[in-house]
Amino acid sequence: MDRTTPEPEVTPEVPPADTPEDIQHSTPAEDAAPGKGNAAEHAVSSKRADAVAAEEGPAGETSVGEGAAASEGEPVADTDKDTDTASDKAPGAEEAAPSEEASAGEKNTPSGEAPEAEESTAAEETPAAEVTSAEEQTTAAEKAQAEEQTPSVEKAPAAEGSTASDLDTSASDLDNSASDQDTSVGDQPAETPDEPAAPAPRKWRDRHAVAARNVGWAVTGLSLLLVCFALLMPTSADNFTPGVFLRIPVEAVLGAAVLIVLPRRPRIVVAIVSGAVLGVLTVLNLLDVGFNMFLGRGFNVVLDWVLFDDAQAYLKDTMGNGGAIGAVIAVVVLVLIVLVVMTLAVLRVSNVMTRNRDAATRVTLVVGTAWVTCAALGLQLSGPGIAARNTVARVEDRVNRVQATLKDEAAFAKEAKKDAFGGTPGDQLLTDLRGKDVMIAFIESYGRSAIEDEATAAGVDATLTAKNEALTKAGYSAKSGWLTSATYGGSSWLGHSTFLSGLWINNQNRYRTVTAGEHLTLTGAFQRTGAWRTVGVMPGVQKNWPEGKFYGLDSVYDSRELGYEGPKFSWSTMPDQYALSAFERLEHGKKRDKPLMSEIILTSSHQPWAPIPKMIPWDQVGDGSVYEGIEKAGKDPADVFYDSKKVKEEYGKSIQYSVNALIDYVVKYGSKNTVLVFLGDHQPLASVSGSNASRDVPVSIVAHDKSVLDKIDDWGWTDGIKPDTSAPVWRMDSFRDRFLTAYGSTPAKR
Repeated sequence: MDRTTPEPEVTPEVPPADTPEDIQHSTPAEDAAPGKGNAAEHAVSSKRADAVAAEEGPAGETSVGEGAAASEGEPVADTDKDTDTASDKAPGAEEAAPSEEASAGEKNTPSGEAPEAEESTAAEETPAAEVTSAEEQTTAAEKAQAEEQTPSVEKAPAAEGSTASDLDTSASDLDNSASDQDTSVGDQPAETPDEPAAPAPRKWRDRHAVAARNVGWAVTGLSLLLVCFALLMPTSADNFTPGVFLRIPVEAVLGAAVLIVLPRRPRIVVAIVSGAVLGVLTVLNLLDVGFNMFLGRGFNVVLDWVLFDDAQAYLKDTMGNGGAIGAVIAVVVLVLIVLVVMTLAVLRVSNVMTRNRDAATRVTLVVGTAWVTCAALGLQLSGPGIAARNTVARVEDRVNRVQATLKDEAAFAKEAKKDAFGGTPGDQLLTDLRGKDVMIAFIESYGRSAIEDEATAAGVDATLTAKNEALTKAGYSAKSGWLTSATYGGSSWLGHSTFLSGLWINNQNRYRTVTAGEHLTLTGAFQRTGAWRTVGVMPGVQKNWPEGKFYGLDSVYDSRELGYEGPKFSWSTMPDQYALSAFERLEHGKKRDKPLMSEIILTSSHQPWAPIPKMIPWDQVGDGSVYEGIEKAGKDPADVFYDSKKVKEEYGKSIQYSVNALIDYVVKYGSKNTVLVFLGDHQPLASVSGSNASRDVPVSIVAHDKSVLDKIDDWGWTDGIKPDTSAPVWRMDSFRDRFLTAYGSTPAKR
């Protein structure tokens, strides 16, 4: 039949009569099952090559084949032998329908009837009135172009007896093109893409599968080690030994068992919470390590937060403002890293156990059985038992300490109100010291280790011996003993308040409680008598100090009021020699109508023990500017503080300097009425005194009047300013009552 035959006119009401072309392009399936063509709609676009191959088939069943036949002047014949005429389905009805209906009709054609659909599309795309010889001449070129654009695929010829499945790919691709374009039957057919779609980029895991697997196992192993490290971590630097970490933490076994059995969402929540808690405990353990190193005790979660302000001030004094800010930022970042990394580590281990639930269950059972066995048999490996429960024990200990701290606050408030001399009238206090100029001097960090440790003993002992001879030559006598300080490595004010109040002030809460009350202090007893003028020389105080009223001091000279114009020596605001020189100029050297009682804090032996001042002639001290050259010539704190050998040597030298300054002052400016009580406030930090060092500090009483020392003959103290190792050791809080009693004070009647 001629393809140029005009198509009949269509009206919505009356369908036109069938033409031979309609018979050629219709199939029985279109009449019988027009809604079963969805399979062709969902065929993948990669099968377009098969459709082109079908179009190139020799049977002349595609639009390309029809074009070729038309170019030769031959009518296009109906080659489907099994197709009925279906004269009741005219093409004019399809042309009259909207484009959506036409497209839907094509989609509903079964895949087995693809040839007829292709022919119908080709026939409709070429109106009979517009077919020219020019179109026939270009068909061959179009065919060649289609072959160049179509990927190389296996071509199966479509014989006359081809089944519906043989042409399934062609019909699917053509139907998908018509659906994607959402056009009517008369629209242009979909074109084959110039190139196949580029494959999606492969992930790093796909490109490097072996490396990714190794990295994953490495991360899992590190996460497990990190968790075990946190659970087994000791709280003292000296206990970081390999044997400590070769143990089985029961917390890990219990945690693994819980995470294995939990569903996904609860497991994630528990893992995150457990990781965060473990991170917090790790931070607290690190604080314990630091506090044990510096203060000889663990971190108190209730009381010790206030000490960070003092630590920041110390860093500012020793490292400058910029260094202090940098250190604070570094600490904050470190804390955040510990919390985040610990949480991620627990999550990682939890996820791996869940993905390998059976293996994780078996390992947990084996490790749990091993822990029970080791615990029952008490097996040990170079010290602590293999079956460890560190974290549980530490949590219990912290809870107990918090409870004890809270109870102690109320108990101490009641204790502070009890005072044997609190109600004693002034005329019954210190009657045997009337007319004496009494000095109470604290030497910073002057501990027992300064006298007995091999690294410092030689120099300190030589200084004490030489200064004892100088005192004897000047007419003074001395007796010495030991006191156990309430603090260690720092917090000097706790030692000062313990010595002066007669109460055991071993934490900041007790310090606040006692200084807020009216408990009688040793300096306050001198003030109560009205027979002494009481003053304080506090070069370490750099701001207002309201505690001066509690201590019973008429005047307080802090670092701002001593007139110093020289450089700081690390934390120490001024050399001890200058502080004593200022005391002489401001108070002791002036004429008075009363004897003087003074409390003097010497700070040159404060850590980091570099640079250290040197003694100069007293008449050259002046306003302190002379110390500029001495400070510059001194050692760098960083070179000393972190060197275990140098730090001990320089600590000993700082004690020698402070003792020299104090005794030289007494010899030069003292009188027959001078009485000196001097002692250390606490031991130096553990890196100097040792982790097992005592809290003992030396204490000495020096007097020109021998009768003053006769009052304490029954104390059993050693003659001279160096106490013997066998000298009595008292608690520091017992000194106040012993001193008051020895020098004529009468306890109040109850």
